[in-house]
Amino acid sequence: MPEPIISKIEALRNAIESVVVGADETVRLLTVAALCGGHILLEDLPGSGKTTLVKAFAKASGCQYSRIQGTPDLMPADLTGFTVLQQTPDGKRTMEFRKGPVFTQILLADEINRMAPRTQSGLLECMAEGQVTCDGVCHPLPNPFLVIATQNPIELNGTFPLPEAQLDRFFMRLSMGTPTREQEIAILQSRQTANPLDALKPVWSAQELYTAQAAVRQVRMADEVMQYLLDLVDATRRHPQVRYGLSTRAALALRLAAQGYALTAGRDFVEPDDVKAVMPAVCAHRLTLSGALLANDRSAEALIAELLRTVEVRK
Repeated sequence: MPEPIISKIEALRNAIESVVVGADETVRLLTVAALCGGHILLEDLPGSGKTTLVKAFAKASGCQYSRIQGTPDLMPADLTGFTVLQQTPDGKRTMEFRKGPVFTQILLADEINRMAPRTQSGLLECMAEGQVTCDGVCHPLPNPFLVIATQNPIELNGTFPLPEAQLDRFFMRLSMGTPTREQEIAILQSRQTANPLDALKPVWSAQELYTAQAAVRQVRMADEVMQYLLDLVDATRRHPQVRYGLSTRAALALRLAAQGYALTAGRDFVEPDDVKAVMPAVCAHRLTLSGALLANDRSAEALIAELLRTVEVRK
């Protein structure tokens, strides 16, 4: 694997971590998702640093950035854009497409679960197809194009739960976690006189991110590791307390994420530990648990942890 790519990935992570303290693994997984060209769902409590993380990543990566605030009255055209009738100086009338905020490289969809289902479906085409269709005309989105959405998992008033198809379009679901006492002291001290985000400089460009995305697919995965990955996927389908296990699309995402994780470790081959490291973030939101598990308040993450302990690596 070319050394410049490895050093650039390290520089990107260091730049983000200079602003976002105490979430190193979240920063790494977000970097992996970006290297894989995958959309990200950040789910955590208000004030945990979700928006700061997205802004830091956008600024350090040198990509175009746009933000939309989810509200129930937000319409699909407010995201994607709309066609208007224009009159030219010579009196002719033409239809002109005015681009919405999705025409960017990194889109922060803040509080996505406050958008009405109709608006969520408008965003789904952007995430799945990389394009906007308006009045029968397809408009391609920039490349790279990443949606990083946030939602509050505890406040349900005025929200619209994401449908399974929309959840499945998110490559990873991440949370910020709670910083330690020492990390929180460092956060308070770093913001005593100024916001460190203001001083953050780009260490990448959009073209470098695009090049790194191509490098991820060159990371090798041995047959034994691929068989282990599929054993994990199959175990979710056969588990008696899982209603719907992982799909083939989930298996493809898990493989790609493992390749990206290996690349962030400076390797050109995937190890079983890479699969284990990314599986909770890639797969937990794609599992549908049975009523028994839901009644016991057992999370999908706990079930995945059980499978990672019991499914053996093939020799």
